[in-house]
Amino acid sequence: MRVILADSNDLVRIGIRSILDNNLDVEIVGEARNGNELLEMLKTFGAEVVVVDFTANGFDIDMLPKMKLDFPETFSVAITPEQSAQVLVDALRSGITSYVKKDCSIPEIIDAVKETGKGNKFFCGQILETIRDANLDVDDLEDDVFNCEAVLISKRECEIIVLIAEGYTNAQIAEKLFLSSHTVNTHRKNIMGKLGVKNTAGIVMYAVKTNLISPNKFLFTADQSS
Repeated sequence: MRVILADSNDLVRIGIRSILDNNLDVEIVGEARNGNELLEMLKTFGAEVVVVDFTANGFDIDMLPKMKLDFPETFSVAITPEQSAQVLVDALRSGITSYVKKDCSIPEIIDAVKETGKGNKFFCGQILETIRDANLDVDDLEDDVFNCEAVLISKRECEIIVLIAEGYTNAQIAEKLFLSSHTVNTHRKNIMGKLGVKNTAGIVMYAVKTNLISPNKFLFTADQSS
């Protein structure tokens, strides 16, 4: 995966380079200190992913649509300090693929770059929470690609997701977790709402995608129940 780092701060670029070099099979093909350098590097080297702080000195949000238009095959991860919900939405609508904050954990940053390189969207939980708390129009965004499990999904909900994926009924889950069936049903509805899915299959797909359950284990369970 060819990556360009775009940030005016030398220390930030060094830190992100170190994180990616140590954890992902990537080639850092360029480090841009402003928007013009970034566009020139994309013309010269190309890249699958750009990691950019469009709020840094020398960059601005207006460059995002141009980058998306001129280099449609390049995906982008915004990594910025905390911003208002409106700025986040504007950036996403301007072409940013994924968005994390500079104070996110290293695993979140790694996941963001990895998933973005595959063409998926990734938003850290803090970003998604800011957008939703502001009740802004996010029709452009696809809820089913939000995968900020640590923020959006509680420990109890994770337990229930795993049991649902393993084929347990509400009554069986209630007995196993010492809850009422009504409570389990409420959790199930909340989980589907958070994940943006409409049925059990969507929950199972989420569990497999986020490694809460092994695909092989799920297939084995399904075979046993058929």
